[in-house]
Amino acid sequence: MQLDLFPTDLHLRCIDIEANKRRYYAMSIQRTLFDEWELVREWGRIGVSGRIRRDLYPSVGKALDALHDIARSKRSRGYETL
Repeated sequence: MQLDLFPTDLHLRCIDIEANKRRYYAMSIQRTLFDEWELVREWGRIGVSGRIRRDLYPSVGKALDALHDIARSKRSRGYETL
């Protein structure tokens, strides 16, 4: 099995039963119709439709950097990769 060097989709979750915390954070990089790249983020409580945010980037490299920075921040707060 070969892992992607630069994954464009990432799904994280944070579950702490004692604190009644069950959260998810999903990110994906997509190309727009105008040749820009967007980082689509969705987050919220597991089992409930969450919030969505779309950020535009001029290149796929900048979008990947943003995805990795956000993922690092979320992992430091207890989120784990599915």
